[in-house]
Amino acid sequence: MNDEILNVENICKSFSTVEVLHSISFGIRRGEILGIIGENGAGKSTMMKILSGVYELSSGQIFFEGKPVQIDSPQDAKSMGISIIPQEFNLINDLSVYNNVFLGSELLKKNGFLDKTAMKKRTRELLSSLEVEISPDAQIGDLSAAEKQMVEISKAIAFKSRILIMDEPTSVLTSHEINILFNLMRKLKEKGLTIVYISHKLKEVKEICDRVMVLRDGNFVLDEEINKISPEKMAQSMVGRELSQIFPEKIKPEEKIVFEVKNITVPDVINNISFNLKKGEILGLGGLVGAGRTEVSEAIMGIRKISEGEIYINGKNLKIKNPEGAVKAGLSYLSEDRQGSGIITSFSVAHNTTLVSLPAYSDNPAQWIDKPGELETAEKYKNLFNLKTASLQTPLEFLSGGNQQKVSMSKSIDTKPQVLIVDEPTRGIDVSAKQEIYHFIHDLVQNNVSCIFISSEMEELIGMCHRVVVMKDGEVTGTLEDTKITEEEIMLLATGITEEDA
Repeated sequence: MNDEILNVENICKSFSTVEVLHSISFGIRRGEILGIIGENGAGKSTMMKILSGVYELSSGQIFFEGKPVQIDSPQDAKSMGISIIPQEFNLINDLSVYNNVFLGSELLKKNGFLDKTAMKKRTRELLSSLEVEISPDAQIGDLSAAEKQMVEISKAIAFKSRILIMDEPTSVLTSHEINILFNLMRKLKEKGLTIVYISHKLKEVKEICDRVMVLRDGNFVLDEEINKISPEKMAQSMVGRELSQIFPEKIKPEEKIVFEVKNITVPDVINNISFNLKKGEILGLGGLVGAGRTEVSEAIMGIRKISEGEIYINGKNLKIKNPEGAVKAGLSYLSEDRQGSGIITSFSVAHNTTLVSLPAYSDNPAQWIDKPGELETAEKYKNLFNLKTASLQTPLEFLSGGNQQKVSMSKSIDTKPQVLIVDEPTRGIDVSAKQEIYHFIHDLVQNNVSCIFISSEMEELIGMCHRVVVMKDGEVTGTLEDTKITEEEIMLLATGITEEDA
């Protein structure tokens, strides 16, 4: 079609002897927002990595503005005007925000030296368009996952792109940040930019996209105008079957308090935080970016040093100095930053599964690792989470983001914790896998594991949690329960707006 800026024909991609894309053909129209959806491992990210020059195609042809092209490197893609916001962060923690935004495309003065002033100014403008207050001089390593995502978006739109690929851009953003991003996307579209939007959040796809394409198991399934398809039909097309109730039925927890934090403070991060967790309860932590939810978890786990306050488990005052001590006390943590601190991508599925619980597999005089036992455990979780991998020895770098998340979850529960803290547990996971995770957490709390559930998705907090503790600027602004757990009530507390103000 003459309105297509990019067209792919019969694209195939294989890794070793495993073909993951099977003769995919589609076109991308000028100035549209095209949604691409599918289950984990469907081939969405692989396809986009081919278009952005990260992967080479095995066979097939790519046409740009009607002419056949070869995209052999990210630089080739960039020179054509194709930019990508990757699913996993592609930032350097030891560099500043502005250095990351302009990495490889630095602005220079006439004398050839770096124009730091100009780069900082442009970075500040980009971040301002996203309505976030991040200093261009801030170190990437000091930012939260959501703030890193905003830097990734700024990095992608810093230069004149013709096609912008967004791979799960809202996975760690709250509804407030998502609205800001969508407004920016609409403005970019009005200026003629073409956007490819990959997401597991089907309501978002319905809201922002003009058209949606579905992939399943590396095959093309469906291409439909967005106004002609419902989120339910999208989900069915993705998984090839009808989905039953997404969230499990809530079962009232016991009144016994199994975990409690009292007045904990981490200077300049969180202040005077208190809450408790009942046996068999799923307790939500809500709030906007920078509210301090993740920082509370890191303080509990001994990653951040608490200056004041106390932590109790089953009435026992804990003196946690490091994550190892937290694990020994019966706590476990699923990090929001999957690749940054959740898994080691060069390690196999089996080795990642036992990263934290390894002492249990080497409990013998010689401290030899029980490799058959390790493999048996990994196989159990593979079946439990319907993990898509050719082998338990496969390094995680070859798994989709959603399947990496399943391995990270397996690692977090293999220590057999009494209290499980999950931070954005369904980040980058498709609707079918989300359902599996929700029901698995529900089953856990029915078997003496209590859960602290951190999420930026209102739907998850409402559907999963018995109570929700809401934070703003490092402090608790209120606790909601039962029918009070609504999107409106959460946002009122998260923004600090009272009902009278509203």
